[in-house]
Amino acid sequence: MSNFPLFIARRIEGDKGDGRQVSRPAIRIATLGVAIGLAVMIVSVCVMLGFKHSVRNKVVGFGSHITVADFMTQQTAEQYPIQMGDSMTKVLSAIPGIEHVQRYALKQGILKTDDDFLGVMFKGVGPEYDTTFIHQNMKEGFIPHFSDRKSQQKIVISKLMADKLQLKCGDRVFAYFINEQGMRTRRLTVTGIYETNLKQYDESICLADLYTVNKLNGWEPDQYSGAEMTVADFDQLNAVAQNVIDKVNRTVDRYGGTYSTQTIVEMNPQIFSWLDLMDLNVWMILALMVAIAGVTMTSGLLIIILERTQMIGILKALGARNRQIRHTFLWFAVFIISKGLLIGNIIGLGLIALQHYTGLVKLDPSKYYVETVPVELNVPWIIILNVATLFICVFVLIAPSYLISHIHPAKSMHYE
Repeated sequence: MSNFPLFIARRIEGDKGDGRQVSRPAIRIATLGVAIGLAVMIVSVCVMLGFKHSVRNKVVGFGSHITVADFMTQQTAEQYPIQMGDSMTKVLSAIPGIEHVQRYALKQGILKTDDDFLGVMFKGVGPEYDTTFIHQNMKEGFIPHFSDRKSQQKIVISKLMADKLQLKCGDRVFAYFINEQGMRTRRLTVTGIYETNLKQYDESICLADLYTVNKLNGWEPDQYSGAEMTVADFDQLNAVAQNVIDKVNRTVDRYGGTYSTQTIVEMNPQIFSWLDLMDLNVWMILALMVAIAGVTMTSGLLIIILERTQMIGILKALGARNRQIRHTFLWFAVFIISKGLLIGNIIGLGLIALQHYTGLVKLDPSKYYVETVPVELNVPWIIILNVATLFICVFVLIAPSYLISHIHPAKSMHYE
């Protein structure tokens, strides 16, 4: 019969034993090994994905995916203007893969209160500025409607700046700007306070309207620091960036500026290298957990085979071939592994759900950029982990199953 190995495996799986309970603890240990291994793998992958995407989204939230600016701006710390009128923004928006384009302008300045002062970078943004990221990280106040036509004298600062200068929403603060013409002063109103826990941005970037920053730089109405672009698919970042490079790089505007392109990865190599290093750690954890599951299953199968030596001898005496008996015990192993996978999924997904809804495990935001351990449930990855664990564990059991071929019916009848 074609399903003979499966039939016998089900009978073994349902057998409670005849007083010799050696295999039961071995089965439980093997099941637990698979369950713990899968649970650890699920938690590792979900945390890794959540952490990478959380940090990446924060970096992108400030710097966008692709930046087009003057060549000298991207090579030095100085700000050189580039023409970014309607015609150029339309060209950039039409490039395949580009989802959003927004202009920006930068100007260094000093915020001063009666008791303290702080050097900051004013980032001027226009009405097309995507405020989604800042909204998600607002602590108090609101984001004003930034204009490119008139000065509103309103700014959004970080919580770090607010704490250092003892400012709160609604307070007015003096801002000082120094250029070739001397010092300029503006009195600005704090309308909102944000916190991203990305220290390099929180301690330096405050948002203002595009018109004010452009005027302070003394640039023409169509000159800005550059344009920021987001792509529809981050995995296609390099391909889209290459399209932008082919379209605008080395082009000279009417003021003599030369267009140049940089991706967010090129602008923040240290952060993205750190995130990529996490992949190696996760792969090591996955390999270790699969190895543990494989070893526990192998030891469990060997114990079961030894305990069932008499049964194997009887099956051989009745005409069963070695291949059929090996398949019987491999099917039995599949039952054990499947039970372990079920328990592992319950434990792993339960821990992920607990962290997602409660934020139980906290982190130091000054070191990890997030306040709680971020998790991201990725169904394809969960399926891959389950299928891969099942197949790898069964594969490593093929060699031990050949022990059956060395069992002789006559001798096994007297085996105890």
